Amino acid sequence: MYKLCVFAGTTEGRELVEFLSGQPVAVMACVATDYGQTLLKPGDNVAVSARRMTREEMAALFQKENFDLVVDATHPYASAVTENIFAACGETGTEYLRLLRRGGDAPEDAVFVPDIPAAVAYLNTVEGNILLTTGSKELARFTGVMDFSGRVFARVLPMADSLRLCQEAGVQPSHILAMQGPFSKEMNTAMLRTVGAAYLVTKESGAAGGFEEKIAAAREAGAKLVVIGRPPQREGLDESQTVELLCRRFGLNGKPQVAIVGIGPGNRASMTEAAQTAIRRAECVLGAKRMLESVAYPSQTVVEAIAPETIAAYLQTHREYSRFAVAMSGDVGFFSGAKKLLPLLGDCDVTVLPGISSLAYLCAKLGTSYEDVVSVSAHGRSRNLCADVRANPRVFVLAGGENGMGRLCQSLTAGGLGGVIVHVGENLGYASEKLTTGSAEVLAGQTFSSLSAALIENPKARSVVTHGLPDEAFTRAESVPMTKSEVRSVCLSKLRLTADAVAWDVGAGSGSVAVEMALRTKDGRVFAIERKENALALLAENREKFQAENLTIVPGIAPEACADLPAPTHAFIGGAGGNLRSILDLLLEKNPNVRIVATAISLESVAELTGCLKDFPFAETEVVSLTVAKARKAGAYSLMTGQNPIYIFTMQGGIDKCGH
Repeated sequence: MYKLCVFAGTTEGRELVEFLSGQPVAVMACVATDYGQTLLKPGDNVAVSARRMTREEMAALFQKENFDLVVDATHPYASAVTENIFAACGETGTEYLRLLRRGGDAPEDAVFVPDIPAAVAYLNTVEGNILLTTGSKELARFTGVMDFSGRVFARVLPMADSLRLCQEAGVQPSHILAMQGPFSKEMNTAMLRTVGAAYLVTKESGAAGGFEEKIAAAREAGAKLVVIGRPPQREGLDESQTVELLCRRFGLNGKPQVAIVGIGPGNRASMTEAAQTAIRRAECVLGAKRMLESVAYPSQTVVEAIAPETIAAYLQTHREYSRFAVAMSGDVGFFSGAKKLLPLLGDCDVTVLPGISSLAYLCAKLGTSYEDVVSVSAHGRSRNLCADVRANPRVFVLAGGENGMGRLCQSLTAGGLGGVIVHVGENLGYASEKLTTGSAEVLAGQTFSSLSAALIENPKARSVVTHGLPDEAFTRAESVPMTKSEVRSVCLSKLRLTADAVAWDVGAGSGSVAVEMALRTKDGRVFAIERKENALALLAENREKFQAENLTIVPGIAPEACADLPAPTHAFIGGAGGNLRSILDLLLEKNPNVRIVATAISLESVAELTGCLKDFPFAETEVVSLTVAKARKAGAYSLMTGQNPIYIFTMQGGIDKCGH
């Protein structure tokens, strides 16, 4: 087994040890302190040395263990340690590899100095408090700053050695900020404002060292950034290149590490610490443009990509990176692209990190709970939202497209729901965030951002779970036939519609069956095929009346008009126009398992359907003869008036014996 030694006192070093854990190599991780050891994740193949070593001690260790490679992942500013490791490798003939930290992009108005004496000289030319973030070991070198005890605040690790060095340097106890990072921009900003710092002194520590967060915090708090430049570095490889080399040399499993990150409403402040860490550690961040602008760092490679297939293809073809982050809006489990992306990442080491959903965020802003809220999305999908609002007291909606929220309010108003209360949240989590509350009728005339969500409240909601609307609910005409309520109820029952059904209504007439299909299949789609012009007008009127947005009207003669429609899961045939067999042929061709219900009144139609039961490969058939009589007043009496008897044929495509 190959033996590797990693000097792992940095984020990159710890990440490298984490990658090597479980790989077919023996690893010794060297850190300077017991605290450094606590930051390392244990592994069966990982041993840890937690002590400072001289060059001679390093050489003795290398000689004893006979490592195949020593990886120097120490801090860029720990030049003396690097030189000791390099010299010890030379003395023992051990191969040396320097793991370099990627640099950060400091702002142009920052003050750049080559070393600490130059930083002290500059600080003595200006006035104002100073926050030092260069570590406790360097404190003594800053004591030359005028009014050191009054002006200087030191952020150090919460360790006894750090506090001792602060005391020895003369830092006042009230000027010590003993904390463990990583530090977000918001935390850095709060510290700067708390101590009233006019200057933030830092080393150029790169993205892994929190450099970007310091830059952003100094900008927001109005503090001048003083950057101490890196000492000269030995040649080496960055983390991704190092992993690639190790995989090639030692036969390691080099699966790219991919974090699918829910970034919440859209800013770092609303992200979990785990999500922020995953973004910060990534070499490459993928996502929509607005997300990348919110969470990516200047030193990172960013790729604008939304479609799961596009993201997966990029991850597979750009193996120059070993650590990716895919930014997903809101929560990864709430109307997120993560659902389609995950099955495409079988050759990656994937971590999924949840975020704050737009539902949770909006309800928090409104000061209300959301356990009773029905959540739907109108973003890039068809759905009968009016039916949802009629049936549920509270509905959360993600609106999509240009002024999608305005069009949603218009749809509610047209559907007789203009009085419901709509709470609209625009650009949630961004600086342009805006909350608007009003009735759907009032808001229908307003324009909203394409990035909007709404909580709709309808206290008069009632959830009718059965079909069978009264005939009087539909717009009708004498010249256009309509399947009556009782017959319609039986037919819909026989269809066994599912919420996500793709249903055809062939010979839709006035659309009573098609509308009821649309009301029952909220997550599905309904296609009403009709050839008569006067019937098409009634269809459109009834679709508008019930706001059946998931109902599509298809003018033309079946089966020709149906050729380009999606494969149906269910079909109702109310009128075949003499093309029954060719219609059945097309239905079974598109979906051999389709469930079909057809009605017949004339004896000729009954005979034709009966013949089809014998000639087509149906796994299950049923014929019901239905006669309906309804009461009517005749003076002081009520008499039953019979309607035409009707035959209902149910045909199920090929299913197995278990009914699947």
